[in-house]
Amino acid sequence: MARIVNLGQQVWTNYHQTAECNLKGRIELVNGDEENGRAHLKGVAETVRKLLREARQYQIPVRPIGAGWSPSPINVVEDGWLVETLRLNRTYKLSAENLHADCDVEAESLLLVQAGATVDEVYESAEEIGRSLRTGGASNGQSFAGACATGTHGSVWQAGGIQDHVRAVQLVTPDRILWIEPKKGVLSDAFIAQTGSEIIRDDRIFAAAQLHVGAMGFVTAMLIETDPIYMVQNIQKAARIKREHIDWLCRGEFTRFSCEFGLHEEPYFQQLIMNPFDPFDKKSLLRFLYKRPYDPGIPPPPPGDMGAGYDALTLLGKAMAESDWFKAEILQLAMEQAYPDNRDVDDPPAIATWGHTTEEHAPIASLFNGSVTLDRSKLSEAFDLIIESFRRGGGGTVVTLRFVRKAKGLLAPAHWPENVVIDFDGPNVESSHQGYKKVVEALDDAGIPFTRHWGKTNNLDEHRVKRDYEQNFADWKWAQAQVMPDAADRQVFANDELVKLGLI
Repeated sequence: MARIVNLGQQVWTNYHQTAECNLKGRIELVNGDEENGRAHLKGVAETVRKLLREARQYQIPVRPIGAGWSPSPINVVEDGWLVETLRLNRTYKLSAENLHADCDVEAESLLLVQAGATVDEVYESAEEIGRSLRTGGASNGQSFAGACATGTHGSVWQAGGIQDHVRAVQLVTPDRILWIEPKKGVLSDAFIAQTGSEIIRDDRIFAAAQLHVGAMGFVTAMLIETDPIYMVQNIQKAARIKREHIDWLCRGEFTRFSCEFGLHEEPYFQQLIMNPFDPFDKKSLLRFLYKRPYDPGIPPPPPGDMGAGYDALTLLGKAMAESDWFKAEILQLAMEQAYPDNRDVDDPPAIATWGHTTEEHAPIASLFNGSVTLDRSKLSEAFDLIIESFRRGGGGTVVTLRFVRKAKGLLAPAHWPENVVIDFDGPNVESSHQGYKKVVEALDDAGIPFTRHWGKTNNLDEHRVKRDYEQNFADWKWAQAQVMPDAADRQVFANDELVKLGLI
């Protein structure tokens, strides 16, 4: 059984200090001492189910929490229990005898991950067995389960979100311990039974659980699929781009764009951080990652040489937190000072494993971040509209372009075959919020469909969620009802944000 540490009644603030709540109780779960992994998963799940039953009896809302990374209020609960999982962080290898007869992947590619394991811990566990993740977010301090729950993504244009790795989910409700897989089984019935779980093999329910936004139950473990270990070479630079380059990216001409600014080959990852005050006369911050074969003889360079920590939130946070507004020159200075031009094509190559492309960092307070995701083929049509409306609204944040494929999960924001994600990151002041609202209004007025990130500022409500996800939303609600048919069970996981979104 897991150990329960009751930290009492308190005010809790999320990682980035953008939301807080008054807790009836803060509860930390700590791994027990079972040596057998399956018995360990069973003990943790039974402990969680007992907590959830008590919460239902006394009508106390519960929020499972990993790192508390999401800047949105999706992870807060007023006058409820916050149940922390970061000390549930073990990972396990599997053997061929653990697999279902229908499983179409090798055991060596699978890793069983507890809910509290951070992205960084999963990177390390994968590399220890010669494996790697294929994508991730801009940072590595999130819990892996939390990153999946909100659809965290990077800019690997041949991959979707981090939840794409998931092949099975152990999910606990007040009445049930569930093991959810696709219809085509992954792990054997005998293995699953030893985790104390009831088996559900259903494609729709699994697709709902891959990205559940914290509203389908309490995730205690996930089975993830990894890739053979590889390395990447980093190129990062400041450069002026032209309007025609946006058209190249709109058409998916990533190799052409790379040949212009990076190496003469297809990039694995690419990101553009732009100054919206003057996106074509001011330099943009470009980052490319190129896939390389794994070579254990290459020592990893310092994280900064791999571009780690150069996501927009990190590089601008401290520079912008003390100011309410930024003009073009001030914003540009902050961008370029924080993003040294030290890994261009003629510099000695910086090569490391995928796990070394991010690093942990201190929380950055008073920041705004929002995003819109749209069909990449709409980028040329939408780009000027987005930039102009953002400035008209007074937005003073940077604008980042990322590119991802269709992501897994019924509620995945990246649900077009090819997607561009446009991020707005900067100071948490009214002008940032107003600029973002103007972008949303302009896209709606132009009839350009788009979605928004679950873990960021998004201004969504139930009506808009239904409109954005249509049948996928209906399928997700159906799946939620299969997992928790009793409305009283669903209410255990309610908070103001999930009720507003129509997910509870």
